[in-house]
Amino acid sequence: MVVKSATKKRLMELGVSEDYAHKLATDRNMTDIKNLGHDEVASVLGISKDAEEFVTTMNIIAEQGSRRRAAKKSKKITIRSKAIDDFDRPEITSRFNALNHILVPHQELIGEPNISDEDQLAIELSELAPWNMVQPDAETGEDRLAKELLPKVLITDPVVQVIKELAEAEDMARLAANPDHKPLAAGWIADRVLKVVRQSPSAGRTIAYRLIVEGN
Repeated sequence: MVVKSATKKRLMELGVSEDYAHKLATDRNMTDIKNLGHDEVASVLGISKDAEEFVTTMNIIAEQGSRRRAAKKSKKITIRSKAIDDFDRPEITSRFNALNHILVPHQELIGEPNISDEDQLAIELSELAPWNMVQPDAETGEDRLAKELLPKVLITDPVVQVIKELAEAEDMARLAANPDHKPLAAGWIADRVLKVVRQSPSAGRTIAYRLIVEGN
């Protein structure tokens, strides 16, 4: 296992303690650290998500993203690389938001990102009701929502990644403002339903749904 000294140094400059910076920088650069879920960060640091040290560390990373977004000059919505990424990849300063492209239809999650399983199921049942997707389970015989019948879209799809990053940035800001906020779980966007709204001069407004999956 190798500690990336440049990453560790950057974390310490941002205010992360040397011990935690050492653990986070072991076999990881800043991009890897950014992609860690809250549970993974807590596991790496060996502390509870309720601990003050965990909240402080997460707030430092969230603050860097907030500062970077505040520095945007253009009114066009883009997903900016965070300041912590610029240290490892200075050649990348911005990434185009796929949803801004004229050929990409409007797409949104069914239900809020940070939602309970029960509320998510209720919203999806209501939204997909016209398609009669409630079917008896082969094993139990009880009714279930057969989301696997929907067309699939990979979690690595550019649009899905935009939606994921925007939701996680907002969630991090909420955590920074309220330590009691329950953060999004790692892999939270998998198995969520994406609503696709297309506008056509000939066909008018059409709606389709996709199931977000991690692999084929």
